[in-house]
Amino acid sequence: MSSSGTIIPSSFELPDFYHFPPFFTIQPVLSTREKQLGQWRELLLKYHTDLKITTLILHECPLWKNNDINRQLTKEEIQIVVDDLITSGYGEWEDEHTKTRVRILWRKPEQLASDIYDWAVANGYVNSICTVYELHSGEDVNGMSFQGVDEELLRRALGVLEGQGKCALFQGETSEEDGIKFF
Repeated sequence: MSSSGTIIPSSFELPDFYHFPPFFTIQPVLSTREKQLGQWRELLLKYHTDLKITTLILHECPLWKNNDINRQLTKEEIQIVVDDLITSGYGEWEDEHTKTRVRILWRKPEQLASDIYDWAVANGYVNSICTVYELHSGEDVNGMSFQGVDEELLRRALGVLEGQGKCALFQGETSEEDGIKFF
């Protein structure tokens, strides 16, 4: 449970390093700190991806505190971890001025674009059309890295593919009905 009362679901398996007390103190030695921040990135991405959470609300994240070992990150340390996540390209501020909410980029737009195109090729969607809704929530995308992804991130990935000449976007009646033709 975190200080906000949010509980880590029992379905989410925490890595061993989460139970190591020094993990909750930002390390002063640069090489150790880089490894530690990499572990925080990995943990935050896995947590948000596995639970299909697209926004990290800083004061509600239960990962910052481990009651089992009586350790937690300070506000300054949380800021260091989040700044690293953003600098690494896996997050961006939703509220640039107050800095309380981070959009989690489960995968970078370029990685997602590659996953989407591989899916389109493997499932016979080249030279045919599907909708944004089908890419986001359709039966054919169960278990794919882009299933349930934030719509803005999905559209950025499609923009990458469009820029590569691998798809074209067509406007529908609603944003969910927008079409994508793969080449």
